[in-house]
Amino acid sequence: MKQLEIACFNLESAVIAEQGGADRIELCENQLLGGTTPGFEMLREACNRIKIDIYVMIRPRGGDFQYTPEELEQMKADILRIKTLPVKGFVFGVLDQENAVAIKENTELVQLASPLPCTFHRAFDEIPDLEQAIDDLVFCGFSTILTSGGQPNVDEGERTLMELVAYAGKRIAIMPGGGLRSTNIFRIATRTNAGFYHSSAINDTSGIAAIDEVKALKKNLLF
Repeated sequence: MKQLEIACFNLESAVIAEQGGADRIELCENQLLGGTTPGFEMLREACNRIKIDIYVMIRPRGGDFQYTPEELEQMKADILRIKTLPVKGFVFGVLDQENAVAIKENTELVQLASPLPCTFHRAFDEIPDLEQAIDDLVFCGFSTILTSGGQPNVDEGERTLMELVAYAGKRIAIMPGGGLRSTNIFRIATRTNAGFYHSSAINDTSGIAAIDEVKALKKNLLF
């Protein structure tokens, strides 16, 4: 069965996502920066209130995905601290100076997160060779890749998403996300046949997920 992940930038959105029928949430902060590591207290409260799976963004800042040694140490410390909570997975991504997968750094983070699964986020869409990136991320131990097919949104990346799902096969899950709405999820799902789909379900400037949009996303995914 195809499943829905909602990116939540606050606790209110997480509650709405669950009420609307989402299968899991990606919890982060700072929507304008594309998502950063959420505060520990908000995360603790989310774990107390939310019953569906919570995946946690590990990203120390906005901007590019080439991190300093100090930033990588912060990411490691965040993973270890957050692992003390009943979360179900992590979301992160590190690129090297050529915008390719930083294999050593990502492997270390995945191993630190183990046994929890890890999603490589949309840093993937910055990589020039997406098929090579899939091979690299399988090697690193990731379970999922969040991507819009190397394009600004899933509509523009639709054909590439189809190719990526086929190339990845059962080695790693390709999760379409980026501009995914209730108005296009049916088409993207029928053409890509991916297993998981990712949306913020935000309809306005509030930064809060809209429950009607979450419900519509889920309804249009179940076909």
